[in-house]
Amino acid sequence: MSSLVLGFHEMEKTQFLLVGGKGLHLGELSKIQGIQVPEGFCVTTAGYQKAIKQNETLQTLLDQLNMLKVEDRDQIGEISRKIRKTIMEVEIPSDVVKTVSHYLSQFGDEHAYAVRSSATAEDLPHASFAGQQDTYLNVIGKEAILQHISKCWASLFTDRAVIYRMQNEFDHSQVYISVIIQRMVFPQASGILFTADPITSNRKPLSIDAGFGLGEALVSGLVSADCYKVQEGEIVDKRIATKKLAIYGRKEGGTETKQIDPDQQKTQTLTDGQILQLARIGRQIEAYFGQPQDIEWCLADDTFYIVQSRPITTLYPIPEADDQENHVYVSVGHQQMMTDPMKPLGLSFWLLTTPANMRIAGGRLFVDVTPMLASPASRETILKLGQSDPLIKDALMTVLEREDFIKKLPNDEKEMSPGKSTKGMPPADYQTLNDYDPTIVSDLIKRSQTSIEELKQNIQTKSGTDLFDFILEDIQQLKKSLSDPQSFGVIMTAMNASTWINENMNKWLGEKNAADTLSQAVPNNITSEMGLALLNVADVIRPYPEVIDYLQHVKDDNFLDELAKFDGGRETRDAIYDYLSKYGMRCPGEIDITKTRWNEKPITLVPLILGNIKNFEPNESHRKFEQGRRVALQKEQEILERLKQLPDGEQKAKETKRMIGLIRNFIGYREYPKYGMIHRYFVYKQALLKEAEKLEQAGIIHEKEDIYYLTFEELHKAVRTNTLDYQIISKRKDEYKLYEKLTPPRVITSDGEIIAGEYKRENLPAEAIAGLPVSSGVIEGRARVILNMEDADLENGDILVTAFTDPSWTPLFVSIKGLVTEVGGLMTHGAVIAREYGLPAVVGVENATKLIKDGQRIRVHGTEGYIEILQ
Repeated sequence: MSSLVLGFHEMEKTQFLLVGGKGLHLGELSKIQGIQVPEGFCVTTAGYQKAIKQNETLQTLLDQLNMLKVEDRDQIGEISRKIRKTIMEVEIPSDVVKTVSHYLSQFGDEHAYAVRSSATAEDLPHASFAGQQDTYLNVIGKEAILQHISKCWASLFTDRAVIYRMQNEFDHSQVYISVIIQRMVFPQASGILFTADPITSNRKPLSIDAGFGLGEALVSGLVSADCYKVQEGEIVDKRIATKKLAIYGRKEGGTETKQIDPDQQKTQTLTDGQILQLARIGRQIEAYFGQPQDIEWCLADDTFYIVQSRPITTLYPIPEADDQENHVYVSVGHQQMMTDPMKPLGLSFWLLTTPANMRIAGGRLFVDVTPMLASPASRETILKLGQSDPLIKDALMTVLEREDFIKKLPNDEKEMSPGKSTKGMPPADYQTLNDYDPTIVSDLIKRSQTSIEELKQNIQTKSGTDLFDFILEDIQQLKKSLSDPQSFGVIMTAMNASTWINENMNKWLGEKNAADTLSQAVPNNITSEMGLALLNVADVIRPYPEVIDYLQHVKDDNFLDELAKFDGGRETRDAIYDYLSKYGMRCPGEIDITKTRWNEKPITLVPLILGNIKNFEPNESHRKFEQGRRVALQKEQEILERLKQLPDGEQKAKETKRMIGLIRNFIGYREYPKYGMIHRYFVYKQALLKEAEKLEQAGIIHEKEDIYYLTFEELHKAVRTNTLDYQIISKRKDEYKLYEKLTPPRVITSDGEIIAGEYKRENLPAEAIAGLPVSSGVIEGRARVILNMEDADLENGDILVTAFTDPSWTPLFVSIKGLVTEVGGLMTHGAVIAREYGLPAVVGVENATKLIKDGQRIRVHGTEGYIEILQ
């Protein structure tokens, strides 16, 4: 058997690099009993490589192409055209011609064939590349088939295929192409079958698109298709399109577009019986491949032929469950302001730390809220929590309205303890604090700092298996501190006081969100202090032009070592080290222990420091804090004066003053428990990386960072046994690449259905973009759409528009005048800090980074919760 050409039945699962994605799937499909696949064969990538490998012109052009970036469209077009021309002129090797002739004589030279491309960067789990290479239908005769093999080879370098590969970081010279030659079927109808709903991701319904003639008319968008939905063996929906055109094969070869008779245009393409038969075929193929499929089918002489099947790469994975019951899952990332995927070690640590019933899907964590929705008392509690993110609340309400989805418990049935069922709810023994003695907060902070210092000391003596046991023990301490009743009492007291102020000031004075202003510049907020402290670092560096010039050109993380040779270098280095000693364990996405910390990559802070030097005068941190404090104090005095004018005013003013005191003394502490946790995580990480160095030296892993792709238990085992199957790490790296491309839903069910909530809002201006108001005020300015903190180039007065902000983004907040994020709620970190800095902010704005363009002038309505694009 030649490796240059393979028949479908001769293909093995391992031959992906020989036959490409499409070829491999056709080989598999042809082995499924009862599934009809038009017979055919494949000119493998070995044939393509043999044809091109001696061509020096082609190698030179490929090298030139690999040097280009996506932005170089004109050059991409020019070089790609030359490559296509060169490939078309290359002679097909004689042994390839001979083997193709042999297969054609077996299948029948006189038949018509479809000639289709199948690249090695196609129909992959993390990149479908669908439609990037060319397909030719109804090709007749050996000479014509050979000519179309060259055309398919050349189509590997269409502009769109080249750009798509660049976007997905594929090396052009490492991507090969095979060509499928398949007996042509001339169907009366054809179309596409999705074994899951591609819009909602629900795995229960199948979706069938159907039209007359060849499927090219549907794929190219030439005609509208009938759409049928089938669920559990029943047709649940039918939409019959008006089908004016169809593409058919011509006797002499090629295809033509024909008008459909007017009386046939609105008829159903498939009968009900055919729809159900096709649905059964779809489920059979899905079961064989073990995941939802996107299937191309055609119907000829009352037989369904399958001409392609590929995984649906856009579906979000379903969180794993232990049973077959219905479940509802809420995204943790949307509450933690980090919707990127986490690596396995990061997921492990979060699962070890949280008491909640969590599940993993697509590299993210989800809380199973089914038990809480089932029981009346906890249902109320979780819907209240949902108020901080109205999109989650609305999605949960949608689930509850479906009476049959969750088995609701009667009112008198014993409830689950909320403390056990959901993260973020207070422990049963927490107490609300009625006095406002600020020493409670300083005591809690001191206790946390002492505990971390002890951890740093004790962990130094641990290694190997002892280290893992020690970390597990210390995590119990961490869990205790996170659910400490007094700590929770401080946070809940401040939150309850904020709610009380907002409700009563609105009722008594018609004043909305008064607590936002009263929360500005409060003491003991470790996160907002972090932003101001970086302004102080800028103050140290500002007098030294040599240092500033040096920092503007540094490229690597050893820049701190070189500083000493400049005037002011020592002072600069000390200031940065002081900053890192307090905040260096932070970074974007910090809840994932595997993310690179500022201590590990201090150069990340340099653009922020330079921005502070450019945008501000000396002593700005003091000015900002004092201004915030003054604004809050003025608001307090104004409110108290107005209250005193009301009936029973003295009493209202007295109670309000007490509540304001609770907010100002306690709300800053809200950020501290997470800071303590992230600090501990970094201590664990440093110790584990020392173990990783030993594994690397022993040749068990290739680089230290490989341990990030193992769970805590797997890493423990690798250290204990000094062995590891490295394939696990390679597989996880590929999975992570796939997860990075997925957008996690706020709410997903065990059927895979993504339930998107909506803002129930009226009286918004036309064209306004709705979100959740979290920090009062109205501001106009230039939108800066920034997806990575390192890319931030802000000027004083800009409005930051981004996907999400966790505490590490705080240093940017000192330069902006407003904030818009796609993710967030009332009490997420970005919202808390925006209020404290007095920045109007709207969060939870769906697709904000796509709807708002960088540089546009926008108006942010932080009190009402919407954005207007002004120009």
